[in-house]
Amino acid sequence: QLQLVESGGGLVQPGGSLRLSCAASGFTLNNYVIGWFRQAPGKEREGVSCISSSGVRTNYVDSVKGRFTISRGNAKNTVYLQMNSLTPEDTAVYYCAAGRVPPFTTVQAMCVQAVMDYWGRGTLVTVSS
Repeated sequence: QLQLVESGGGLVQPGGSLRLSCAASGFTLNNYVIGWFRQAPGKEREGVSCISSSGVRTNYVDSVKGRFTISRGNAKNTVYLQMNSLTPEDTAVYYCAAGRVPPFTTVQAMCVQAVMDYWGRGTLVTVSS
């Protein structure tokens, strides 16, 4: 069974850090674009960051640039989202997702929900003092 499982969420104070993990089972992430998305209470789900199948290209939404870093694990079946300098506006359920795109797809075009074929169930991040 193909599955993505997120972990690493929790309660953190403003200015703190968390590292989210996205682990795959039943398939390898090597051939997939991986995206992190989030949905805050009362808001639509939005893209946060994504990484190409090669790991070379990454993309971030403006609100997290310079604070969040997406990366692939050495074993290539886990993707991480390092989140620093967290603010209450980062509070949301964070989802990872995997999708395949044709070669030469721009990094902006690959970081959209419509591209994603597999989704995790999400992990809650709460930033509060």
